[in-house]
Amino acid sequence: MRFRILELCKEAGINQTELADKIGLSRVGLSKAINGNPTVDTLERIAMALNVPITELFSTDKKDLYGHVEYKGIVYTIKSRFDLENLLKMIE
Repeated sequence: MRFRILELCKEAGINQTELADKIGLSRVGLSKAINGNPTVDTLERIAMALNVPITELFSTDKKDLYGHVEYKGIVYTIKSRFDLENLLKMIE
């Protein structure tokens, strides 16, 4: 599993040292957490510091397509390109 923490730091305009300070870890401690097996508590603190849901910290295969689309009060779950294409055909 790969984390997106450094990517999210860049998007937030902070560096790894600043993030470490925000969550009460040393820069080395944060680096070990990112590259190792962080605790849920550490992941929660990182997510709060970056103002993102904890799920945003995890990378996904860019080939995967998953999401929810609300259209006219109905929520559709999209799990593939096929689902998305069918939804688009339905609402045309």
